[in-house]
Amino acid sequence: MSSLSTRARGALSRAAGNPALERLTRAGFVGYGILHLLFAWVVARVASGGPTADGDQSGAMQEIADEPFGLTLIAAIVVGLVAMAAWQVLEMLRERRLIERMASAGRVAFYLYLAVSGVKVLRGKKSSSADTQQDTAEGLLASSGGRVAVVAAGLVLAGIGGWLAFVGLTRRFEKHLRVGEMAAGTRRLVRRLGAAGFVAKGLAYGIAGALFVIAGWRYDPDKARGLDAALRTLAGEAYGTALLLVIALGFAAYGVFALTEARYRRI
Repeated sequence: MSSLSTRARGALSRAAGNPALERLTRAGFVGYGILHLLFAWVVARVASGGPTADGDQSGAMQEIADEPFGLTLIAAIVVGLVAMAAWQVLEMLRERRLIERMASAGRVAFYLYLAVSGVKVLRGKKSSSADTQQDTAEGLLASSGGRVAVVAAGLVLAGIGGWLAFVGLTRRFEKHLRVGEMAAGTRRLVRRLGAAGFVAKGLAYGIAGALFVIAGWRYDPDKARGLDAALRTLAGEAYGTALLLVIALGFAAYGVFALTEARYRRI
């Protein structure tokens, strides 16, 4: 049995190291970085009170859909996201530690979620994940059990936000990078970008999770719109504009960090 397991893990390692999959995955990190840079622009527009699409990643894709070569860029991002999901599936299967398997499973779900949003945009549909989340929450809040589910989803989302902030503050993201190949100046820059980016993402997702909990507690599905609700709630606060600009800069930092992952990520 152990010999079979060893052979299976060896096969998974070879599949994960396939040159074509590696190239697509690294290209996927480029698209992932661009997507975060576009989202940073959406956040900045929310902060300035300008008209925007939904304040989430699907809204970022909507922003570029009508631009020259916009659909081509979205198609490339979708292909890259699917490759990243396939890579994480292989990582999940060959990883021995449960927490790492769970982390890979979460990345698979998130990458595929973004890919599906991109496919909807390519098909000419208005991809509004915020509306979908709100409609789902509204249906769940019609029952007492659904209310618990919405609160539980909020707690999970807030937990993810807390974990992202922790990863940024402790620089745990460095274990996934080939830092030994970086020049000293590059290493310092990547560390700062990663720390700022993960903390900003953690803050945004943490606020979104808190609003889900409020939605379940108060029977208010308008609060269950994910990042969109989190950003627009902040925009209505006295300190919101400054905080939104900080979050925008943080997501921009994460976008540049993801671009560096295209070269230095361990795959």
